[in-house]
Amino acid sequence: MKNTVSTLIKQKQSGDKITMLTAYDYSTAKMQDECGINCILVGDSLGMVMLGYENTLPVTMEDMIHHTKAVARGAKNAFIVTDMPFMSYQTGVYDAVKNAGRLIKEGNANAVKIEGGIEVCEHIKAITNASIPVVAHLGMTPQSVNVFGGFKVQGKELERAEQIVEDAINIEKAGACGVVLECVPAELAEVITKKLSIPTIGIGGGAGCDGQVLVYQDMLGMFSDFTPKFAKKFENVGEIMKSGFKKYIDETKSGTFPSSEHIFKIDNEIISKIKEKYQTED
Repeated sequence: MKNTVSTLIKQKQSGDKITMLTAYDYSTAKMQDECGINCILVGDSLGMVMLGYENTLPVTMEDMIHHTKAVARGAKNAFIVTDMPFMSYQTGVYDAVKNAGRLIKEGNANAVKIEGGIEVCEHIKAITNASIPVVAHLGMTPQSVNVFGGFKVQGKELERAEQIVEDAINIEKAGACGVVLECVPAELAEVITKKLSIPTIGIGGGAGCDGQVLVYQDMLGMFSDFTPKFAKKFENVGEIMKSGFKKYIDETKSGTFPSSEHIFKIDNEIISKIKEKYQTED
């Protein structure tokens, strides 16, 4: 059954935890979808895990549309949320609506995600008025990495904690259909979760959130440049992949691959004539 804004809200109301993972390509999205994932986030984290940037800031609208289209082809039931990249909405409400529309129309996303609190409420209102669902993002917002001075926990001090709660209340009033809470204290995330009627999705926000999201390369041990505290490694796929790569290299160099089971045959009479004509020997 297709996951929608309505089904996700029902999950919150019933206490059924929402599952979300990132995906950036067709085959990964298809596997996640077949496993029954509720939501797929096409995150601007692709800048780091797919494109090798130091942070998310260089990611473009074209990058996000390209990867979202691939994910949408693979995932038929998951609710697909796509990040609005840096400077696709900060320049004004008009740009926010126009670029959100591109992610829906060209990328085939089901919703867009926008970072920020009270300062982006007008953007959220305008985007939702254009019939586009918006997921908000509070706490450690990666596009503000230069303001925060790095990837740091947000909301440990009273003033900042109160600001995040007020931001959450206001983004719901503005029309957001959900909110990602990144790198905030678990108790604070639980307060916000109980205060809101829309689902909260934690990433470093504790088990009190209505759901969880992780970068799939982190939870499968495929990305070693940086491993955040909240990223549990469920499988060590990275080591399995490296083992496979090494075996391929070894067997190719030794000549054991490809073997007879991996090649195509030709009639002996035909190949004999070819060898005779072109004067080749075994």
